[in-house]
Amino acid sequence: MIQIMMEWLAGNQIEVLGAILGIAYIFFSTRQNILTWPTGLLTSLFYIVIFYQSKFYADMGLQVYYVFISIYGLYFWLRGKKTDHGNKAPVRTTPQNLWILLAFITLALYFILLLILIKMTDSDVPYMDSLTTALSITATWMLAKKYIEHWLIWIFVDLLSTGLYIYKNLWPTVILFGIYTAMAVFGYLNWKKDIHQQQIERIG
Repeated sequence: MIQIMMEWLAGNQIEVLGAILGIAYIFFSTRQNILTWPTGLLTSLFYIVIFYQSKFYADMGLQVYYVFISIYGLYFWLRGKKTDHGNKAPVRTTPQNLWILLAFITLALYFILLLILIKMTDSDVPYMDSLTTALSITATWMLAKKYIEHWLIWIFVDLLSTGLYIYKNLWPTVILFGIYTAMAVFGYLNWKKDIHQQQIERIG
């Protein structure tokens, strides 16, 4: 049994390392730790390879986006510390007019990705792959800007993605996204406490 497990680990090193880094990434993001972005960048580099091999082409493109948004998030969070006199960039709620814009952009991304996957790839899950990718692009941008509601999007995306990865037999990634789902709930509650603390400080 141990030998079989070791052989499996040896044959799936990239996915295992990506999953471990992914857990570190989500942990740091729930804590609003600046290490969110370096670990996120490394996770994305591993998953570019994993998703290419599994024909999750939209998710593969999403990982490329994550590389660039990780650099942007690192810049914004560091800049936030400077502009807030040494404090971390504050958690915010998403304005209603921004929700409308984000919904429109997400829908447009979904149809663009769907068209690309259907016409230009051999993806066998184009509809779900496009949906999770479009929502993930939006949620990651919201994370970089520290909008708390990005956690709610992640809860939905992570649950849906878990089902997709079960279908593809990506078991370390299934475990990773199960952990993602639980930690997204924790992250939302943790960030909500931060907003509540900000409100108390304003009143005080």
